[in-house]
Amino acid sequence: MEPINLSRQFLIAMPAMADPIFAKSLIFVCDHNEQGAMGVIVNRPLGMDMKTLFQQVDIELRRQELAEQPVYFGGPVQTDRGFVLHQPLGNWQSTMAVEDDLGLTTSKDVLLAVGEGGGPDRMFVSLGYAGWEAGQLEGEMSQNAWLTVDADIEVIFGLPAEQRYEAAIKLLGIDMAMLSDTAGHA
Repeated sequence: MEPINLSRQFLIAMPAMADPIFAKSLIFVCDHNEQGAMGVIVNRPLGMDMKTLFQQVDIELRRQELAEQPVYFGGPVQTDRGFVLHQPLGNWQSTMAVEDDLGLTTSKDVLLAVGEGGGPDRMFVSLGYAGWEAGQLEGEMSQNAWLTVDADIEVIFGLPAEQRYEAAIKLLGIDMAMLSDTAGHA
């Protein structure tokens, strides 16, 4: 089987997804290679806003336009750690370039910059991430657990969380109601 690379793709949970962590989830895959894959769930607000997060990490938030922006559950791995998906890429201590103008940062310096009134123009903050070991995501794909589509970053940065799943499905040009919630084999 030829290797696949799902970096910069959306994973859309199929209706039959039984795992409550991933049911009806939309995941942005940040990196996928021979060692595995990692991404963040982009449609699960935690019920915490940026103001509260900044208070918890003892940083003053001077960018008041971000105070009510939600913080998300990014996945079940390292839920005590923040992951900041942002534009532009910038120059932070621990950043993975996802695209030329999009990065995923795990170092506190990006939050410090935001607290001081600077930082990236656009950002999505999650606690935790979704991760797969080598071959695991490919196995899930072969079991029809996920649909994939090229990600449109505007779905993440431009739409409310409750609209992102359906927006990603529309990128495929299909009606989710037409999909069965059980997998079949010929």
